[in-house]
Amino acid sequence: MASERRSETRSAHQAASTPDDQAPWADLEVVVPTDRDQTSVVALVECALVELTHEAVGAVFVSRQVGRSTRTQYVASDDVDEQFQKRHFDDRLGWHETTVPRRIVRDELIAQLTGSPSTTAEQSGEGAASEPDTFVVKPVRDLRTP
Repeated sequence: MASERRSETRSAHQAASTPDDQAPWADLEVVVPTDRDQTSVVALVECALVELTHEAVGAVFVSRQVGRSTRTQYVASDDVDEQFQKRHFDDRLGWHETTVPRRIVRDELIAQLTGSPSTTAEQSGEGAASEPDTFVVKPVRDLRTP
């Protein structure tokens, strides 16, 4: 009974704190590198994955390096539980699409959000990126596709 009340209170608070014209996932956006701790990043990724499976939204990670950018989109598959479409775009190589399990998406997003973009740029012999890497959840209709 007490847990039901807490759940109802939490739901009421969330409903009251989210305006009617703003979706609950609308504030799922992170600039990388982030000052979030590992636990917070994992919670953010789990929250994003729940939204992907319940709403018509996709997660997008954009990585920028000098002279190059990549975009990875994750969208829940309609026909198979726990499967996601992974769409990867590279300025040099174009689009590549594959189907991956939820655990792979989770692991990739955690790695991307906890990684340092400057390390990748330094390894490739390039300078720092002009813009930070970003992660955002947005409506599927707003995702770029080939």
